[in-house]
Amino acid sequence: MKTRWLLGICLLGTAFCQQSEKSQNPCVSLQTCHECIQAPTCAWCFHPNLAEDQHRCFQPNQNTDQNQCEEAYVYNPDNEYAVLKAEQLTKVSQSKYQQSSSSSFSSSSSSSSSSHFSSSSSGSSSSSSSSDPVQIHPQEVRLKLRIKEAYRIPVVYSQAVAYPIDLYYLMDLSKSMADDKEKLSALGDTLAESMRNITSNFRLGFGSFVDKVVMPYVSVVPKKLEEPCDECKKPYGYRNHMALDSDTNRFADEVKSAAVSGNLDAPEGGFDAIMQAVVCRERIGWREKARRLLVFSTDAGFHYAGDGKLGGIVKPNDGHCHLDDTGLYTHSSTQDYPSVSQINLKVKENAINLIFAVTEEQIHLYNRLVNHIEGSFAGVLSNDSSNVVELVKDQYDKITSSVELKDTASSRHVKLNYYSNCLDPKGNLQQTSKCDGLKVDSEVRFYAEIEVKSCPPNRKDWVQTFQIYPVGINESLTVRLEMQCDCPCENEGNRGFEANAPQCHGFGDYKCGICECDSSHFGRHCECDAQSTKQDESGAGCRPDNTTNIDCSGRGTCACGQCQCDVRPNPEEVISGTFCECDNFSCDRVDGELCSGPEHGTCVCGKCKCLDGWDGQDCSCSTNNATCIAPGGSEVCSGKGECVCGKCSCNTEAEGRYSGKYCEKCPTCPGRCLELRDCVQCQVHKSGPLTEEECATNCTFIPAIVEGTLQVDDTKDENFCAYYDEEDCRYTYVYTYDEKGKLLVRAQKDKECPPEVYVLGIVLGVIGAIVLIGLALLLLWKLLTTIQDRREFARFEKQTTMAKWERGENPIYKQATSTFKNPLYAGRD
Repeated sequence: MKTRWLLGICLLGTAFCQQSEKSQNPCVSLQTCHECIQAPTCAWCFHPNLAEDQHRCFQPNQNTDQNQCEEAYVYNPDNEYAVLKAEQLTKVSQSKYQQSSSSSFSSSSSSSSSSHFSSSSSGSSSSSSSSDPVQIHPQEVRLKLRIKEAYRIPVVYSQAVAYPIDLYYLMDLSKSMADDKEKLSALGDTLAESMRNITSNFRLGFGSFVDKVVMPYVSVVPKKLEEPCDECKKPYGYRNHMALDSDTNRFADEVKSAAVSGNLDAPEGGFDAIMQAVVCRERIGWREKARRLLVFSTDAGFHYAGDGKLGGIVKPNDGHCHLDDTGLYTHSSTQDYPSVSQINLKVKENAINLIFAVTEEQIHLYNRLVNHIEGSFAGVLSNDSSNVVELVKDQYDKITSSVELKDTASSRHVKLNYYSNCLDPKGNLQQTSKCDGLKVDSEVRFYAEIEVKSCPPNRKDWVQTFQIYPVGINESLTVRLEMQCDCPCENEGNRGFEANAPQCHGFGDYKCGICECDSSHFGRHCECDAQSTKQDESGAGCRPDNTTNIDCSGRGTCACGQCQCDVRPNPEEVISGTFCECDNFSCDRVDGELCSGPEHGTCVCGKCKCLDGWDGQDCSCSTNNATCIAPGGSEVCSGKGECVCGKCSCNTEAEGRYSGKYCEKCPTCPGRCLELRDCVQCQVHKSGPLTEEECATNCTFIPAIVEGTLQVDDTKDENFCAYYDEEDCRYTYVYTYDEKGKLLVRAQKDKECPPEVYVLGIVLGVIGAIVLIGLALLLLWKLLTTIQDRREFARFEKQTTMAKWERGENPIYKQATSTFKNPLYAGRD
């Protein structure tokens, strides 16, 4: 019943059915062969006698009677892929390589004609023709690609064993680095020996820098120019002391003999030195096939483009080599410092890994700089550079343990995405251009997805060559890309092309089954000209059906029974279609861009045609759930929401409302403090109800122990927990979740216990205090009584001296002496 009803509607309104067909099939509104093949899934029929009710542009997978076209007249080009050069990876077994080749380079295209395109090149180039190490496979491919049809090219990377290393040590030799210079000289042999443990093919070089010899960077007083500081030599911009060489003894001697100098301001002229050390490839001695390391050592900041104006230097840095025969930078005082973008460009062009070895005071500045220079790293250098060997080795390990793919496809018409499962052969492909955790024998397979978004207006740009390369490695995969932007039958000399054809009344070229009229004629067969008065009086040829009397949908002129669509003021806005019913500018817009921009979709006949990965009326909704899965997770929106337009819409459940980018947070949910209490107590404080075995079994997280007082980081939505144990001690911890939904716990190392009470001490103290107080009172009493007695005695003596007594003799008193006479005394003298 529904079918009959729809059929009746179509019979009553043919225009409705035609419009419905066009909205479901974007091919039917395309009028030329090149427009047709630039639309995915569309094919062109250039049969000269095509029926009026058939569309030349059609979808070949829809086998309807209306789209029947003889196969000989169908042009439906396939993507074609060929490997031009594929040398074997160094130190990879032949069996492993063959397995890699058979799985990697099988074409994923549905092409049936690509075999003739690549058969001549793939056989002869599979064996290595060079003894140089090979770390990327293949080395050169050719790709013939249709517009808006992505094609994935496999790229294999493997770090070669004993890959050559060139290490150039660029050192700040201002006065503050004097002790560092002595330490580096002593550690020269140790540094070389450490690198030789990695590869026997190692070379070492040395250069130094100070700053531009102009005010206000350096004092230009003649005496200061000769000796800017105690035991200092003349200042200079940059000097190459030693080109890359395997003689490490010479390196130590050069470092030792290099003299320190001085400047006035804090920043140094390191950017001048980096630029010269990078671009002077012959003078420095950089090898083509080697891992190039430039170690930049300083304890200060840097001048960059624009700072030269302070010294009257306005000429921009040209990025060229300017070293004289002695290795001195000759344009230090005539050219400005290079910019960060110039440094980044030259580092990329020369495939150099830049290692900033800086002091702790400057590490924050260089960590920010690392984000703007490709393949650069930063590490903390001790105050006397004593850890330089460990720093260089650690940074080298970081460099070689990861690989990141970049490309030189700068055209806005070509889009590249990278996919890999890194070191997990059974894992799902993730959109990433970087893999970590590599070792010497690791092999990583990437897939470079190449898509031509649109055809460049200039025909010569339809053929482009670009490189896909690992950052910091002077090897690359060269991709020779040919964009299929037109049809052979549109070009002279090919089948289906006829100039001044009789089918076009001699006034146009017959191309791919349709006429392209000259400037003075128009019409389907060039039957009309500017002076022609021939008109279709009824206008039926300019209306889709008899339900309307508006010619050409009101957006064109009916001439010779054919609609000539209006021309918009904006040349990029085009009205098209047999009845001018289509346009490419009336679709929904987002932020002023049609269909959310060319990366999301295109406007076809008034409706958005979304690219893969996007949906919705305006193509603003992402259909890729990967953006709703936390890194390292597996559930969409952590199982607590739905992925809508590439973003999580979180649920509100009984326990609370979830939030966060991946619905991993729930501020209103009951906390997990009580749940985590016993585990924190046993893991951090070795106490609580859990035994050691129960703790190891039941506690699946390891808390980070914090020295001192635990502070809550509000920016990470940390939840604070505090409890008292059986000893009445307070222990605290916080918990939160990372972007992967993983539980993170931080706990304070020391418990906050009440002070211990010593009863015996208190009793003895009280007794002692009482005794002391008693003694003190006795002493005070004794002191007071003594003072009182002395006062009384003094008063008595005073009264005694003041008393007046009468003197007389007592008749009864006899003197207490007796006199006796000696009878023997004769009285002689």
